[in-house]
Formats: sequence, C-alpha cells, structure tokens
Amino acid sequence: MCTVHKRGNVFVLTLAGEDEHRLNPTLIDSIRSALSEVKSQSSSGTGISALITVAQGRFFSNGFDLAWAQSSGSKTGFMERLSHMVNYFKPLLADLFSLPMPTIAAVTGHAAAAGFMLALGHDYVLMRKDKGVLYMSELDIGMTLPDYFAVMFREKVASAAARRDVLLRAAKIRAEEAVKMGIVDSVHDSGEEVVEAAMRLGEQLAVKKWNGEVYGEIRKSLYPGMCKQLGLINRSVVAPRL
Repeated sequence: MCTVHKRGNVFVLTLAGEDEHRLNPTLIDSIRSALSEVKSQSSSGTGISALITVAQGRFFSNGFDLAWAQSSGSKTGFMERLSHMVNYFKPLLADLFSLPMPTIAAVTGHAAAAGFMLALGHDYVLMRKDKGVLYMSELDIGMTLPDYFAVMFREKVASAAARRDVLLRAAKIRAEEAVKMGIVDSVHDSGEEVVEAAMRLGEQLAVKKWNGEVYGEIRKSLYPGMCKQLGLINRSVVAPRL
C-alpha cells in the first residue's frame, strides 16, 4: 500500500512496507487513490506543488505481480491476469502524465520492468549509487513489451544505444551508468541522500509561481506518442501573469 503526506508544498507518496511493491490491482488502486488526493489538495491552493514518489525497503518496485497472475492456477488465467495488469497500469501512468505539478521519483532500491516504467513516468529520476539497479526483465523471462512501454522508452530515453542496451540486452543498469545514458538525473550516496535531494528539488520547483494546469499541458505536449497511448488529450490553458 502507499501513504501520502505533505511537507510545505511538496507531497511525498511512499510505497510502504518491506516487500517488492509488486504492481497488482490492489497497489495500483492505492497509488491512483493517493495521486487523486494529491491532485485534489493541490487544486485548493495557490501556486504549484511538487510530488516525490519513494519506496521503503530494497525495492522501488519489482514490476507486475506475476505471482498473483500465476495463482490463477492455469495458463489461461495467468495470461488474463497479466493482461489485466498491463491494461490497469495505463491509467496510473495517465495520472502521472497529467498531474498538474512536477514529479520526482526517488529511486532508493531496485526498479524492474513495470517498476522501472513507474519511475520513468516521473519528470525527474534520482537514484542511489550504493544499491539498486534499473532493469527491464522481459527479455530474460520471455515476455514481449506492451506497446506503451516501448513508446515510453522512445520518448523518454533519447539515446538509441541506451534503449538497445536496456531492452535488447536486458542490462541491469546502476545509477552512474543510468546518468550517462540519460535515464537518471542525479546520483546520490545513500537512500537517505536520494530522498533529501528529491526534497530539495521539489522545494525549488514548488516555490515557482507556475500554473499547475499549464505545467501539466506542456508536459503532455512533450510526449505526444505516450499521451496517445494513454488516451490523454491536449487542451489550451491560458493563465497569463503579465
């Protein structure tokens, strides 16, 4: 499950517990509920807020809950549950892409497959260098990518070589290499320092007098392919400060 609290103008969404934070329908619902709460609270204030997502334990998120899918007891049931998670995850990403504020993933542990995508769905990704990897496991476990995963990589990771190594070598990417590949924005010595740096960045962004709706629409315009996959429509917002 997850919790949300606010420090100044910065919302902190925490994936709670020491488990792998597998993205099953229950956790996806919990995250979406938290994002809805953040959006509701931010709309009642002035100026812009920021969101930080962090996880407790060794994992930021280890992807979809394949054990839950396997517990169906049949190959057909497994495929149905897996397809359900793939489709159910898309609205969560749509929530992030349309959130009217800057978003920061504080990756303090492993982020794999859909968990990697969850981190990449934020505007900024910060990572610890002493522990944790970014890893797209689909090639190793014998599963193709959902279309929107591939689109996310094309629009979020500029380097074709980086995309090749992540997706076609199933490389386990540590923080410093992820910075060189243009996936991660900054690297820090420990989990605590990642969160502290994320808070500093969030506070710097939250003092801006930006309009949150304008911010969200500009974000959507940067990733047209992903927004098409997520069913998000751009709209014009004019909030002049002249």
